[in-house]
Amino acid sequence: MPEIRLEHITKRWGKFYGVDDLNLVIENNAFVTLLGPSGCGKTTTLRMIAGLETPTSGRITIGDTVVFDSELGINIPANKRKVGFLFQNYALWPNMTVYENISFGLSNIKEEMPKVNFEAKNAARLAQILKNPQDVAKTLEECRDKKGKLDEKKAIIKLIDTYTISQYTAKKLFSYHLEQGKDVSAEVKALEAKVEAARKAQPFNESFELLKDGKVETSVRKLTKEEIDLSVRRVSRIVKISMFMDRYPAELSGGQQQRVAIARTLAPEPSVLFMDEPLSNLDAKLRLEMRYELQRLHVETGSTFVYVTHDQMEAMTLATQICLINNGVLQQYAAPLEVYNHPENLFVADFVGNPSINFVEAKARQNPDFTIDMTVLGDHKAVFTPDKPMQLSQWFRRRDEELEAQAQALKARAGESGYVEKSNKDETFCYHIARVNDEDDGIHEEPVLTQEDLVLGIRPEFLSITGGGNVECEIYGAMPTGMESTVKVRVGEYLLTGVVFGSTLFTIGSKAPLEITGSNVMLFDRSSGRRITSGTLKLL
Repeated sequence: MPEIRLEHITKRWGKFYGVDDLNLVIENNAFVTLLGPSGCGKTTTLRMIAGLETPTSGRITIGDTVVFDSELGINIPANKRKVGFLFQNYALWPNMTVYENISFGLSNIKEEMPKVNFEAKNAARLAQILKNPQDVAKTLEECRDKKGKLDEKKAIIKLIDTYTISQYTAKKLFSYHLEQGKDVSAEVKALEAKVEAARKAQPFNESFELLKDGKVETSVRKLTKEEIDLSVRRVSRIVKISMFMDRYPAELSGGQQQRVAIARTLAPEPSVLFMDEPLSNLDAKLRLEMRYELQRLHVETGSTFVYVTHDQMEAMTLATQICLINNGVLQQYAAPLEVYNHPENLFVADFVGNPSINFVEAKARQNPDFTIDMTVLGDHKAVFTPDKPMQLSQWFRRRDEELEAQAQALKARAGESGYVEKSNKDETFCYHIARVNDEDDGIHEEPVLTQEDLVLGIRPEFLSITGGGNVECEIYGAMPTGMESTVKVRVGEYLLTGVVFGSTLFTIGSKAPLEITGSNVMLFDRSSGRRITSGTLKLL
């Protein structure tokens, strides 16, 4: 499967930038989720790679083929990019059976393909199977009904799945009635003779592709019924819908319809599979089951998957890499646990994680031993110890240099011909500080910030209220779910959310000692929103 490379991809409508200067490499056989809030540009990015949307500028490469280049004027249409697209809407034909829905696209394919001697290929496969008639007979015996009568329809499906053959070959195999113990040695010899005669008439390779002057002969043609059937049966086995081939979409559940849509997309063997929120129409339980199916499907097909979702749980559980976008700008591109444990900025930290991360504002001053004295949660004192020795002053110096370089690059870009100023300006994420009285609707912003103004990011699992903490808190709310409880605690006028594992019951209004555990408490720059470092936090 190919690598996908996006270079300086931009899509804008007038002055509104849907995607802004996106650079991205999707590796071979990756499962990448494009994650972000509604309107962030993730679906637009997917559609541009697939060829359903034309970028304003940039370059897209799939494998060794440049499918779009604004400077060279290249724009290969979607139907020539050999990609599959799975929509939120299943888009199944209601008047067609499952088999007809899956095979519909295959019947329209017409391209240059090898010439194949299908008669010889089927004869060779039949001869191979008939050499072990006892195995076939045993398979057929499993298809008898309660009265002992052989169910032909069930037998055909069983033969198709057991021997990976088409329905036409399966029907021929069934016609030998090997369950009756017939001797088919003569038939095997006849089939082998047929193959040899065909080989002498025109040679073919081990895949039964016709050869001319030692090379595979090709022609522009459509797929045969045999090839279409083999493809349909192959994908139906992958998504486990072999038994539904004669049903209509209305006779299937939502999950089964989704499997049919997946099978239809996989049938032409696309080099890349694009999915735009394909599970959003399913209920919670079925959505979880389909996540496991998609994981298995990714491994079995070996394809490259690009998946759009706004559900961070889907992104975390499915992806090998998460591409998190906001306002058309790439925020972070990394493995799921890397995004969770080491977010690049406040937006990423807030968007990924359920329950959401706790943000705590801090006034800070660094000590000579690299520890940082803080005032948090009103007037409580704390000490933050970075996981690696670092100087805040040096970090702020590098930040200022990088921001200046970005400003100069934007200035140079603004001077280029055809540049259009972005109307949807990029702003530092306005994080939420939970308070008992949230009269300002949770948005807190100060007009003037110094290098002493920092923000702590504390994941809920790092809050401990069962140990010997130094700060007293009040249980403000508790939601037990069996194996764990989500607890909201009050410290002064501030609210923090924690996760307590186990089946402990908490009484609203009771007091408990609060402690921050773990070594991955995050420290952010309040001005730029960037993560500075991670470490431990001790409340005094």
